[in-house]
Amino acid sequence: METLLLDLELARRIELAEARSAVEAAVMLAKLRPESGAAVEAIAGGSAVYCGANSPLTQAVGLGLNGGVSEEEFDRLEAFYKNKQEPVRVETCPLADASLVEQFGKRGYRVTEFSNLMARPISQKELAHEWPKPAPGITIEKAGRGQIDLWTLTVAQGFSGNTPVPQELFEVMKMFAQTPSAECYLARVDGKVAGGGTLAVRDRVAGLFGASTLPEFRKRGVQTALLHARLVRAAEAGCDLAACIALPGSSSQRNMSRRGFLTLYTRVKFERAWG
Repeated sequence: METLLLDLELARRIELAEARSAVEAAVMLAKLRPESGAAVEAIAGGSAVYCGANSPLTQAVGLGLNGGVSEEEFDRLEAFYKNKQEPVRVETCPLADASLVEQFGKRGYRVTEFSNLMARPISQKELAHEWPKPAPGITIEKAGRGQIDLWTLTVAQGFSGNTPVPQELFEVMKMFAQTPSAECYLARVDGKVAGGGTLAVRDRVAGLFGASTLPEFRKRGVQTALLHARLVRAAEAGCDLAACIALPGSSSQRNMSRRGFLTLYTRVKFERAWG
């Protein structure tokens, strides 16, 4: 397999591809629920995204990858969230310009989260000949528009496990499912819906997210089959790279490592609350 060499250009491709998914979700939320106050503002080469209080999508992404971040730009970032009475949260790539980190230090930000950006080249030869075949009874299908609620409930329930699905999680997943660049996939085991996942394509980067399996179907190869189907589709769409996010040391990181994904870098979330 081709070795990935990290540089600023590659980091920018990946970060801005992921940022588009968050931006599209905010635009979709603003369209479906104008009262939510969902909004996006371009700042410092990236985007400040607001999808409601405490939403996992409410954060700034892609900042500092096109050069220095000025005091004025950072002031705009803070004003965007302060006007919404929401803490500032910034997902930060380690290749971002040093001026961004300087702003965090001067303004009293704290680190609240680490996440690993994992990636791998897409090889059509490997996908066709070397990838393990799906376990018997597993089938993968692209979800149609009439299946969005089914896909959303399945994936949200997979994340929630055996507890009820929080309404906030359901709404976040449904927003992602309806964005223009998202393709949603359902997995079935012996005809029964077992899990799902999403693919988003931008700048030849295949973004893989929103994947989960219902508890009763775990450890049966559902996620491997979903991953293979999405990578095949990404190759057809001209992608040369696949990327995903995993918490350090998580089962998701271990599973993706077994499928050839490497940790390219660890992102840091900087946060500042008001008052």
